[in-house]
Amino acid sequence: MPNYRRARVPGATYFFTVNLHDRTSDLLVREIDLLRATVRATRARYPFHIDAWVVLPEHMHCLWTLPPGDADFARRWQVIKFAFAKRLPASEPRTINQQRRNERGIWQRRYWEHLIRDDHDYQRHFDYIHYNPLKHGHVQRLMDWPYSSFHRAVRMGLYSNDWCGDPLLDDQGITE
Repeated sequence: MPNYRRARVPGATYFFTVNLHDRTSDLLVREIDLLRATVRATRARYPFHIDAWVVLPEHMHCLWTLPPGDADFARRWQVIKFAFAKRLPASEPRTINQQRRNERGIWQRRYWEHLIRDDHDYQRHFDYIHYNPLKHGHVQRLMDWPYSSFHRAVRMGLYSNDWCGDPLLDDQGITE
């Protein structure tokens, strides 16, 4: 079994990519209200600041800043994934191992996590998150994707309404 090593720095900012098991599904946008409610409930119990978030049909990217003294992002993802899955009918196919562990087959077991190192790293990931719907061909204008903190960033004056990202973001070491 692999030994996954995670950077755990209390109060830090992290970039995450979380995928559905079925990468052809549209479950996350189809059940966006449930996802939002699950995240709200998790934040009420285990606070964190959402710096940026985009939800695509089968995966999502986000930047979180944890409270001072707290590095337990794993607990938060565990709660979000479990609570989301628990409220959906059990209709997805499950492997023998998932059945044996009494797991749902909705989420990939792992997720990508990256500790943000500095302001430049933060800005690259912030931009990457918001550029993602365009990258995946879901829209031709980012303002047309409803499941993104892009709209909040525009209201805050961080982007113009017609910002379209930097195609070089894909070449800067940010992975899905």
